[in-house]
Amino acid sequence: MDTLTTILQRRSIRQYRPQPIPDEDLQRILEACRRAPSASNRQPWHFVIVGDPEQKARLAEACRGQTWMADAAYIVVAVGLPEVSANWYRVDVAIAMENLVLAAHGLGYGTCWIGALASEEIRTLCGLPEGTEVVACTPLGVSADVSGEMRPRKEWDEVFSRERYGQRLSL
Repeated sequence: MDTLTTILQRRSIRQYRPQPIPDEDLQRILEACRRAPSASNRQPWHFVIVGDPEQKARLAEACRGQTWMADAAYIVVAVGLPEVSANWYRVDVAIAMENLVLAAHGLGYGTCWIGALASEEIRTLCGLPEGTEVVACTPLGVSADVSGEMRPRKEWDEVFSRERYGQRLSL
């Protein structure tokens, strides 16, 4: 799948089959994440890959009770390192997560960006050191969602302007 097709077809998956992801696919997905650009190449991130069923259930509960997440092969916890890049770590982690999400979709796996979470609870569950911040989580697994429906997007004029905010961009 080419990059643009991957971007245009990707969607959030909230139903997973209890199937494993082959190690070679997981490695490719994580390598795409690792290769993400970051401010001054500081790479202010760490990712905890959780596959243990009991730990996934606890993490899903810490993500405001989104228990469906635990059905995925993994839950990925994206951790920011403010000490490494105080001003940009959240943006840099988001860029790396987007690489992960797109690589997963390109290889046929589902994800769902999760920002509704209890950071301190997840910090404890994952044994994160002080000074780190949970930025986001995502389930990663084989989709069981057969709806195929894309969620609607804002209209072109609501998203883009030419030269100044509010000036119509027509192409």
